[in-house]
Amino acid sequence: MKIKMMPDGYFITSLVMSIIFHSILPIVKIILYPYSLIGILLIITGISLVFVTNSILLKKRTSIKPFETPSVLITYGPFKFSRNPIYLGMAIVLFGVETLLGSLSSFIFPILFVIIINRSFIPMEENNLEKLFGEKYLVYKTKVKRWI
Repeated sequence: MKIKMMPDGYFITSLVMSIIFHSILPIVKIILYPYSLIGILLIITGISLVFVTNSILLKKRTSIKPFETPSVLITYGPFKFSRNPIYLGMAIVLFGVETLLGSLSSFIFPILFVIIINRSFIPMEENNLEKLFGEKYLVYKTKVKRWI
């Protein structure tokens, strides 16, 4: 039985690994206090983006999970500037935590998160949206970037 980790699993794993690497192997502090406090703003921004996007998806009664079929193409709110605002919000939170921690070693995990999501989930989701919504999705795709 093959178990697939969902994006939130990769998010939590990246978060935990960042903290562990910062604690065990901080290498060098690249963001010093008080500049590291910018991380708090990034964390709040990322959480807010995920919350707003989830609220819109729930309100429209469409799928939140990557392997489910969406029932509607949403192009307003956070979807006006990102085709993947939940993933963007998660990445912003991870970069916020890394900024707050400030050590070089922990920055690898947000980068790995973005690479994994970009290769494992987004192409499949975009393919499904293209099949479901056709030209309407293709036009949207030309106007809005994948991340930001």
